[in-house]
Amino acid sequence: MVFASMFCCVKNSDRKEKGKKQLTWRIFSLKELQSATNNFNYDNKLGEGGFGSVYWGQLWDGSQIAVKRLKVWSNKADMEFAVEVEILARVRHKNLLSLRGYCAEGQERLIVYDYMPNLSLSSHLHGHHSAECLLDWKRRVNIAIGSAEGISYLHHHATPHIIHRDVKASNVLLDSDFQAQVADFGFAKLIPDGATHVTTRVKGTLGYLAPEYAMLGKASESCDVYSFGILLLELATGKKPLEKISSTVKRTITDWALPLACERKFSELADPKLDGKYDEEELKRVILVSLVCAHTQPERRPTMPDVIELLKGESKEKFSELENDEMFKAPQAAAADEISIAESSSDFISEEKDINRELITRSTGNPFIRVVMNDATNCCESIVLRPPKSLCLYRRVYRVPSESVFGICQFSTWEADPDASVMPVC
Repeated sequence: MVFASMFCCVKNSDRKEKGKKQLTWRIFSLKELQSATNNFNYDNKLGEGGFGSVYWGQLWDGSQIAVKRLKVWSNKADMEFAVEVEILARVRHKNLLSLRGYCAEGQERLIVYDYMPNLSLSSHLHGHHSAECLLDWKRRVNIAIGSAEGISYLHHHATPHIIHRDVKASNVLLDSDFQAQVADFGFAKLIPDGATHVTTRVKGTLGYLAPEYAMLGKASESCDVYSFGILLLELATGKKPLEKISSTVKRTITDWALPLACERKFSELADPKLDGKYDEEELKRVILVSLVCAHTQPERRPTMPDVIELLKGESKEKFSELENDEMFKAPQAAAADEISIAESSSDFISEEKDINRELITRSTGNPFIRVVMNDATNCCESIVLRPPKSLCLYRRVYRVPSESVFGICQFSTWEADPDASVMPVC
């Protein structure tokens, strides 16, 4: 069984560590967790996702727990379960959700965590807690720094280093003091020593995916930095990563925020629920850091330790360099041909309702890259556009399962488009 063979590595590692520190997690019986959750009663359900459901529970000693129960057993689900348990067993940090234990009996796969009474950041920004306005500016800054420190630990202090691959608001949980706990390591990847990235199947959440990861499957620490940038911008503005602006069109949060940041209109970016009660310098710092983290070029993004230093305002020199970065200079007027391409294909993420697919168009500077769902071939095609004169130059085809454009992609090689007017070397 996948889980048994994979998790033995953790057990062996734990035996070596046993003399150094006491284990803080254990194996639960199915009967114990059924009793704690009132047999996984619907009234105990905290949330539900593609993986299954999370339930509130109370153990015999009165301690509260959250139990993640896989919906359907399969080899794939068993692998994701094993990965999450292994990684949770490896890491220990105040801003990473702690593993209480797990249960693997028959086809039941359950992970037990400490219960977070303030649920997720997403629930406070967009969910049923949003009307309560419990996230004042000070709490938001603390959540930003705490989340950054948790991710930084994964990237630079865990052995081997870990890429989370699904950093988003619903995966940042909040304890009773609103301290951030980064959660959900089902998609995480261990990075071998010396490796700059791993090429893997694309998993994650639309709106948070770094372009090079979504397009090429190249996962690195920088991909998490990108996702964190989107999360940080979401935290400051109260907007979702993708905003529906009509029945068929969505706009990314960065496409909305970057022009305002270039014009230094930071007050227009602040979450209206803050009612103007924020530190203006801190708001500017958070906005600029978020946008440079979400830079389309991975080499331009900071590392997570740099992010923490910038968010804390510890280096005036580094922040001055960031403030004067060329990405925050007012954009030059574009040529007519460039405007027509950008307006038609690069500013928005469009949703084709009738075929239940996503038509994603995303500006990545020059060249422009479009990602288009071709329903006839059940493929996701990335098209490189080099404005102003050239049209479609190269195309890369992604084999995609029917349920999701950015689900599990198998990549083919680059193809020259026969309709292209110019054929440069890519």
